[in-house]
Amino acid sequence: MAFYDSLFDGLGLRNWCDASETKGPMSMAELLKKSKEAGSADHSILDAPFPSLDALHDACQAVPRTRELTSGIENGFLYIRVALKTVLDPLTQPLSWILDFSLWVVEVVPWWALVGALLLIVYVASRSWKILAFVASVLFLFGFIDHLHHALQTMVIVFSCTLICIATGIPIGIVMSKSKRMERLTIPVLDMLQTLPSFVYLIPLIFLFSVTESKLYGIAIILYAIVPVIRLTNLGIRMVDGSVGEAADAFGMDRWQKLFKVEMPLALPSIMAGVNQTIMMSLSMVVIASLVSAPGLGVLVLRGINNLELGVGLIAGFGIVLLAIMFDRVSKASMARINSTLQPRERGH
Repeated sequence: MAFYDSLFDGLGLRNWCDASETKGPMSMAELLKKSKEAGSADHSILDAPFPSLDALHDACQAVPRTRELTSGIENGFLYIRVALKTVLDPLTQPLSWILDFSLWVVEVVPWWALVGALLLIVYVASRSWKILAFVASVLFLFGFIDHLHHALQTMVIVFSCTLICIATGIPIGIVMSKSKRMERLTIPVLDMLQTLPSFVYLIPLIFLFSVTESKLYGIAIILYAIVPVIRLTNLGIRMVDGSVGEAADAFGMDRWQKLFKVEMPLALPSIMAGVNQTIMMSLSMVVIASLVSAPGLGVLVLRGINNLELGVGLIAGFGIVLLAIMFDRVSKASMARINSTLQPRERGH
């Protein structure tokens, strides 16, 4: 790092750099480095390494190293960990109750009652015998290979987290559509949540909550899956034709009547598309959340990876694919049915 040595010398910062240098016996690597730098007379800028923290630290001990930066971030997080946990624990405890109750239902209620209720929900949502037959065949396949219990666990986790995403995300999207300032503040947060790798969501949560708490994986699933429903709710309401809003104003509607009777019905296809994407992202995160004690098919995938059981991992992975197709078909069919019921009303207006 002779180039940066000469740079700090030229700036007159050598005393500041040497003030932080720790005195002590030099290692063999440091002696070899010093002798190599002493033998090289030319310090060309072409040979200069990238000015990283480690490279600058070698030339000036006052500059912190990369590991000191990362350890400083870790120590700062651990310093505020107790305060964060004190605030977040009571706020997130209802999430643990919801997830624990959903999983308790799967454990206590007989399988035939759960399957019957699920098929009834599918028919009410889609009104399609084809989709009902497809869902029934998928559930029969899960039962045939002894994966029905794990599949039901995965489904109740996805249902619970998706309902929370919808109940939280749609109001946020509505507020974003009505306030440009709220949109400017929220979009960077949504961009960050959407671009963070899935595993990164688990890192701070592991330090905040116990692995045995359901809210650990529940928060990770919600943070990962809530983005589409917020974005598409905001987009759907903003794309409502301005002339429709003017007509609602002419009829004397206030802003709440205009929102719930005009804008929300017209934006419903976009909102339902966001719900569909939220369901898919919840399902994908459930598999990753199995690393932190989330039950379901993800546990079997993790077992196949850890124990090198190829068949177990492949069958569980294929089961997750079937669940994703099932959720997608049901949500799209319900969206198409809602759109078809709304179209005659729009023509009547």
